[in-house]
Amino acid sequence: MTTTAPAGPPAKGSSSRAEDEQAENLAEYESADGAPPRGAVGASRPFAWMLVVTGFLGLLAAWVITLDKFKLLENPDFVPACSINPVLSCGNIMQSDQASVFGFPNPMLGLVTYGAVIAIGMGLLAGARYRRWFWLGLQAGTLFGVAFCTWLMYQSLYEIGSLCLWCMLAWAATVVMFWYTAVHNVRHGFLPVPEGVRRGVTEFHWVLPAMHLGIIGMLILTRWWDFWTG
Repeated sequence: MTTTAPAGPPAKGSSSRAEDEQAENLAEYESADGAPPRGAVGASRPFAWMLVVTGFLGLLAAWVITLDKFKLLENPDFVPACSINPVLSCGNIMQSDQASVFGFPNPMLGLVTYGAVIAIGMGLLAGARYRRWFWLGLQAGTLFGVAFCTWLMYQSLYEIGSLCLWCMLAWAATVVMFWYTAVHNVRHGFLPVPEGVRRGVTEFHWVLPAMHLGIIGMLILTRWWDFWTG
């Protein structure tokens, strides 16, 4: 009769990894009851990739606009490639007073802020975890971004009377960035809301950014309705 030796204790390394993964999962969802987590919190990979992608799109737009702005400063007769017609005219936007609100070209601010967003997203993909103050700081930053983009959108539509394709790309990226950061903070209890609202926001997370972008699209469509349909 043969006997089987009892299984020994699991390897220390594998046990430690399993415990770490379990701890991360618990920390990730410890705010399931709506209360803010006690420690640092990471983020899902889709959210991290969202920050990387929207940050990259915003950075790309800011980079192109900055280069074209420098070319305009060197040569006032320069026509940016995105100046397609009287409505889609990046040159009109770049030469306006609103294009340098803080005393320097607006896209230079985007080069810094969108680059920071990419760094945060890459950190999350690498496993970084941040405390409540950090997430609220990111929320405040994206709120400033979406408010500034809203002001620029109003100026473009109703004061300057032209659109910039690269600017609109930055608007869209910032809108998505803001709302999904809000969803993340609501999910983890960093932004206190009633339980019903929290469940609705987390389940139908796509509704608010889609509505926001839809409103922008409708405003653009109605502002130049005769031009689009003529």
